[in-house]
Amino acid sequence: MKMARQIISIFLIIFCFKTNAQNFVGKEGIITFFSEAPIENIQAVNKKVGAVYNASTSELVFSVKLEDFIFPKKLMQEHFNENYLESDIYPKSTFIGNIVELKENGYAKVNGKLNIHGVTNSITAEGILNNNKSNVVIKAKFSVKLEDYNIDIPKIVIYNIAEVIDVDVEIQLDKYEE
Repeated sequence: MKMARQIISIFLIIFCFKTNAQNFVGKEGIITFFSEAPIENIQAVNKKVGAVYNASTSELVFSVKLEDFIFPKKLMQEHFNENYLESDIYPKSTFIGNIVELKENGYAKVNGKLNIHGVTNSITAEGILNNNKSNVVIKAKFSVKLEDYNIDIPKIVIYNIAEVIDVDVEIQLDKYEE
């Protein structure tokens, strides 16, 4: 598993960065999602999120292995991976985008392509990006509409899972030295 994360990190670095750029890499970011529904709230966390950021070009890439989401109930985790996200077929979710607005107070706006469940959609997210030259801390919140990513919820559990999921992202990326 550690080897797979290293391979993903190397791929992302090669994919995103050009020589002499100010590059930042993180491998232990956190993504949580929350589904508020009438019968049951569902929350999961993934603490193995990888990301790269090129400060010179404002390119930003995230990669998330779906099986790394941890749920409070094992059955929820099983249903998430087998029935809804089909992690065996679509093992990762990715975001590839650019910072399109960055203010001195750290406010950031990013546009890009989010791929979940084999479907890619354009999204815009807002958050905070603090760069202190040796590392970058990114925090963002956005929502994902399940039907936009062809994630079907069986009618029998429609009151257990929200149609729109709230997503929180937090990661520290350290300066990458070649």
